[in-house]
Amino acid sequence: MDRREIVRRAVEFDRPPRLPFWQHWNHKMPEFPDDVCNIWEMDRAEAGWFFDKATMDDWSCGWSATDLANIGQVKDCPLESWSALDHYRPPNPRNPFYYDRLGPLLDAAADRYVAVTAHSLLFSRLHKLRGFTATMEDFYLEPERVRRVLDMIVDFKVQQCFELKRRFGDRIHGLFVTDDWGTQAGPFIGRNLFDEFFAPRYRIIFNAIHDCGWHVILHSCGRVNALVPSFLALGADVLNMQQSRSYGLVEFGEQFKGKVCFLATVDIQSTLPRGVESEIREEARLLARHWRTAEGGLVVFDYGAWEAVGVAPEAPRIMFDEFARLQADSV
Repeated sequence: MDRREIVRRAVEFDRPPRLPFWQHWNHKMPEFPDDVCNIWEMDRAEAGWFFDKATMDDWSCGWSATDLANIGQVKDCPLESWSALDHYRPPNPRNPFYYDRLGPLLDAAADRYVAVTAHSLLFSRLHKLRGFTATMEDFYLEPERVRRVLDMIVDFKVQQCFELKRRFGDRIHGLFVTDDWGTQAGPFIGRNLFDEFFAPRYRIIFNAIHDCGWHVILHSCGRVNALVPSFLALGADVLNMQQSRSYGLVEFGEQFKGKVCFLATVDIQSTLPRGVESEIREEARLLARHWRTAEGGLVVFDYGAWEAVGVAPEAPRIMFDEFARLQADSV
């Protein structure tokens, strides 16, 4: 059975023969399975990567670099003043620049599952364009302008999907999209605002991804428990969960186990930074016990840029080793 099929079976609850492993940067841990080819090239701006130097991305958001390898911060928002909206134009979603580098990377994927990553799905792009504080106020003060910007983002994302499909078709298996929705206590906004502004637009994007024949892989940091039922109803196939202790590991898993596939790691905020081997192994066992079923529903995830979250190199190796000991039927 090829590696792509092992991942597909886990996502679709079709009894994979073992746990699949997503190594974020390929071959860092060659002693463990490497089942996913994750391609980030859709996020490369024509001016350069958004996270490694001060630059402007293709949406005209001005970025400032930080001292962490995988993080930047938007400092200049092109829609900081609403007077700019009438003249603002998003990037061209069919620009060959976004696609020309993908072919060789797809060739190198071999029999692995291919996930193409495109960050800043909807909410994240909205507040990068407008500014976070202003965005929170705009839901009440400028709802029509918010809708106008969101529809612009949706149109870009849908066209981006269809251009990927036109060029690469079934060589892609999942689209990894990101919207960070939570503080450590709960979502930034209530369900009423989410349902009004975001739910129908997520549905359009997720439907487009499914129409291309791909899985929807959604990342969202923070305690997003209250929004998870909406994510599932709207069509998310996989949830990338990195802060298991924030959600309440046992109760979260028991609430949603079997309803969605989890792309999960031992907690990157607490357990892994502490680096205690017994704690890492125990949490891996808890995730396997409470977040997967006999039919599947769990893919082991490697965050990758561990130095950015204060994790020593041996900690993810311990995590992978514990997951590798678990057989697919030992639930």
